[in-house]
Amino acid sequence: MNWQDKRIKLYIEAGLAVLLVLTLGLAGAAGVLSTRADDGRIKAEAETAAQDGSDKTEGETGGGSENTEASGEEAEEAIADGQYPIMGESAVTVQEMADYFNASGRAYPAEELSKGGADSIETFCQMYYEEASAEGVRPEVAFAQTMKETGFLQYGGDAGIEQFNFAGLGTTGGGVPGNSYPDVRTGIRAQIQHLKAYATADPLTQECVDDRYEYVKKGAAPYVEWLGQQENPEGLGWATGDNYGYDIVNMIEDMTE
Repeated sequence: MNWQDKRIKLYIEAGLAVLLVLTLGLAGAAGVLSTRADDGRIKAEAETAAQDGSDKTEGETGGGSENTEASGEEAEEAIADGQYPIMGESAVTVQEMADYFNASGRAYPAEELSKGGADSIETFCQMYYEEASAEGVRPEVAFAQTMKETGFLQYGGDAGIEQFNFAGLGTTGGGVPGNSYPDVRTGIRAQIQHLKAYATADPLTQECVDDRYEYVKKGAAPYVEWLGQQENPEGLGWATGDNYGYDIVNMIEDMTE
């Protein structure tokens, strides 16, 4: 090949290179070659959105145990998932709690509890509602626990009704009577503060009257079901009896039917 042929070949190759550059530039401007990049960006954005949604759901259901401003709808979602959170707002009313007690057929011990400031079941339930709401605990949880622990305020165990101890705080069996409180409201407050200790590490809102508060591993039982030691993943909880927390949840379901 002579030098003229070589020069012609070089011109042709240079022309093809320029044409290729122009073609790529036009295709990029038209968005032809950007499809793969756009697909990757869209996928990344979708994955991010999905992750954000997952985090929010997890925060609402899992962290609901600690969210004292959860809506009634959020509470129902958490319950539907099989766990009843101790903390949070509640749709249960004072009247529903009173009606639940009255439906049991037991007589309200007005003579004994009026000495502590609760002369009627309505007053008693109102105290539960106020004290639980102050600490962000669901009122029906504490109330149902009391009904289970005291046999609908009939007692008969180691603690006596005159102690105003409504959930067996300090009772260890063998006739140990447990704690005593000066009035009904203080006994209710101690119980609710003890429930809050199990449910969350959040500090108490009111002055602590639960002298066993410091002994609880905070946040060990955010759900009612976990109040039973046998059902608690960490083996911790309020009581050792089988299905202790599940029994309370069943009572709450009966209360709200």
